[in-house]
Amino acid sequence: MPALWIAHVTVTDAEAYGKYAELAGPAIAAHGGSFVARGGRYVQLEGKERPRNVVAKFPSVEAAVECYNSDAYQEALNHARDASERELLVVETTE
Repeated sequence: MPALWIAHVTVTDAEAYGKYAELAGPAIAAHGGSFVARGGRYVQLEGKERPRNVVAKFPSVEAAVECYNSDAYQEALNHARDASERELLVVETTE
Protein backbone atom coordinates (compact mmCIF):
# COMPACT_ATOMS: atom_id res chain seq x y z
CA MET A 1 0.00 0.00 0.00
CA PRO A 2 1.16 3.57 -0.63
CA ALA A 3 2.56 5.64 2.20
CA LEU A 4 2.96 9.30 3.04
CA TRP A 5 6.19 10.80 4.37
CA ILE A 6 5.17 13.79 6.49
CA ALA A 7 7.71 16.31 7.75
CA HIS A 8 7.05 19.29 10.03
CA VAL A 9 10.00 21.68 10.02
CA THR A 10 11.24 24.93 11.52
CA VAL A 11 14.22 26.14 9.49
CA THR A 12 16.94 27.81 11.58
CA ASP A 13 19.61 28.19 8.85
CA ALA A 14 18.06 28.86 5.43
CA GLU A 15 21.31 28.48 3.47
CA ALA A 16 22.18 25.06 4.88
CA TYR A 17 18.57 23.90 4.67
CA GLY A 18 18.51 24.95 1.03
CA LYS A 19 21.37 22.52 0.37
CA TYR A 20 19.35 19.80 2.13
CA ALA A 21 16.32 20.50 -0.07
CA GLU A 22 18.48 20.48 -3.20
CA LEU A 23 19.82 17.00 -2.38
CA ALA A 24 16.71 15.51 -0.75
CA GLY A 25 14.43 15.92 -3.78
CA PRO A 26 16.44 13.63 -6.07
CA ALA A 27 16.91 11.08 -3.26
CA ILE A 28 13.16 10.96 -2.68
CA ALA A 29 12.42 10.66 -6.42
CA ALA A 30 14.97 7.83 -6.76
CA HIS A 31 12.89 5.79 -4.30
CA GLY A 32 9.59 6.38 -6.08
CA GLY A 33 8.57 9.36 -3.95
CA SER A 34 6.73 12.38 -5.29
CA PHE A 35 5.80 15.58 -3.48
CA VAL A 36 2.15 16.18 -2.62
CA ALA A 37 2.79 19.33 -0.55
CA ARG A 38 5.99 21.26 -0.07
CA GLY A 39 5.96 24.32 2.15
CA GLY A 40 2.51 25.54 1.08
CA ARG A 41 -0.20 27.36 2.97
CA TYR A 42 -1.39 25.64 6.13
CA VAL A 43 -3.58 26.14 9.20
CA GLN A 44 -2.25 24.86 12.53
CA LEU A 45 -5.14 23.41 14.53
CA GLU A 46 -3.31 21.45 17.24
CA GLY A 47 0.21 20.74 18.43
CA LYS A 48 3.49 22.55 17.89
CA GLU A 49 3.50 24.85 14.90
CA ARG A 50 6.18 24.26 12.29
CA PRO A 51 6.16 26.79 9.44
CA ARG A 52 7.35 24.32 6.78
CA ASN A 53 5.32 21.18 6.12
CA VAL A 54 6.19 18.61 3.46
CA VAL A 55 4.25 15.56 2.31
CA ALA A 56 5.64 13.05 -0.18
CA LYS A 57 3.87 9.94 -1.45
CA PHE A 58 5.80 6.67 -1.76
CA PRO A 59 4.79 3.28 -3.18
CA SER A 60 5.03 1.73 0.32
CA VAL A 61 6.18 2.30 3.90
CA GLU A 62 9.21 0.18 3.08
CA ALA A 63 10.15 2.39 0.11
CA ALA A 64 9.91 5.51 2.27
CA VAL A 65 12.05 4.00 5.04
CA GLU A 66 14.55 2.72 2.46
CA CYS A 67 14.76 6.26 1.10
CA TYR A 68 15.38 7.70 4.55
CA ASN A 69 18.17 5.19 5.20
CA SER A 70 19.77 5.60 1.77
CA ASP A 71 23.22 7.13 1.41
CA ALA A 72 21.83 9.90 -0.81
CA TYR A 73 19.16 10.99 1.69
CA GLN A 74 21.53 10.72 4.65
CA GLU A 75 23.96 13.00 2.79
CA ALA A 76 21.12 15.52 2.36
CA LEU A 77 20.06 15.11 5.98
CA ASN A 78 23.55 16.08 7.16
CA HIS A 79 22.73 19.61 5.94
CA ALA A 80 19.35 19.70 7.74
CA ARG A 81 20.40 18.43 11.16
CA ASP A 82 21.97 21.68 12.38
CA ALA A 83 19.78 23.86 10.16
CA SER A 84 16.32 22.88 11.39
CA GLU A 85 14.09 21.43 14.06
CA ARG A 86 11.93 18.71 12.54
CA GLU A 87 9.65 15.78 13.00
CA LEU A 88 9.29 13.15 10.31
CA LEU A 89 6.92 10.21 10.10
CA VAL A 90 5.75 7.71 7.52
CA VAL A 91 2.14 6.52 7.50
CA GLU A 92 0.52 3.91 5.31
CA THR A 93 -2.48 5.14 3.34
CA THR A 94 -5.71 3.33 2.58
CA GLU A 95 -5.52 4.12 -1.14
